[in-house]
Amino acid sequence: MSCRLALAEWRLPASGPEALRLARTVGADGLQLDLGGPGRGEWLDGPGRIDAVRAEAESTGVRLLAVAGNHLNDVGLMSPAARPVLERLLDTAAALAVPLAFVPSFRRSAIEAPADLERTAEVLAWAAGEAGARGLLLASENVLTGEQARALVRRVGSPAFRVVLDTFNPVAAGLSPEVLVAELHDVLADQVHLKDGPPTTGATPPLGSGTGRLDDTLRALRAHQVPVRAAVLENDYRDGDRARLLADLRWARQRTASLATTSGKEE
Repeated sequence: MSCRLALAEWRLPASGPEALRLARTVGADGLQLDLGGPGRGEWLDGPGRIDAVRAEAESTGVRLLAVAGNHLNDVGLMSPAARPVLERLLDTAAALAVPLAFVPSFRRSAIEAPADLERTAEVLAWAAGEAGARGLLLASENVLTGEQARALVRRVGSPAFRVVLDTFNPVAAGLSPEVLVAELHDVLADQVHLKDGPPTTGATPPLGSGTGRLDDTLRALRAHQVPVRAAVLENDYRDGDRARLLADLRWARQRTASLATTSGKEE
């Protein structure tokens, strides 16, 4: 099976059923959804929305791949307010029958000190247990070093836990994505975010033309035979530039065709 190409809903000029129709129009295979929340659009589990999204996915043939809890960047993963959001995230992912829910650790959820890592691991250990009980995988997206990320995985201590690889966020943090692949290849989620940067003149550079060294990261994924079932375009397309989106899809389809796709739980 070839690697699927997918879009990230929160980087599109559309959401919900409209985002699925856009994905079908441009030829994407799948979509990662956002849970939503204040400042981030309608809650995905709002009245009638899960049913509408599920029906549109069936109609368009676009596969629902994951639900992201981006609102946790505003709430703070280590705050008492995080647990209700995590429960909504996991319940929504289960209702949509996606294989993966993931939690970003940026802004108020940033892991900046050893105490942050310990507190984050405690929260994620609970959430990973809840995810496993729902038949889901839970993943963390962060900019930890390989050693720190490995420590997080050990502290969470769950077979239902993974790390999301983003191809540019580590670069922006002074890290090497290809080194992270070498160090974490056995615990990476099989959905990888593709983006390049930094933004120029208000837009993210076309894939492969920025400073993200995307080809190096893709070579590392191949070398370590990391199973990548979905390459998720996460450049910013919210300006509605369809030509740029289509160009990135063409680039990604060519570059990811030879990635390994064999894995277990994520299928």
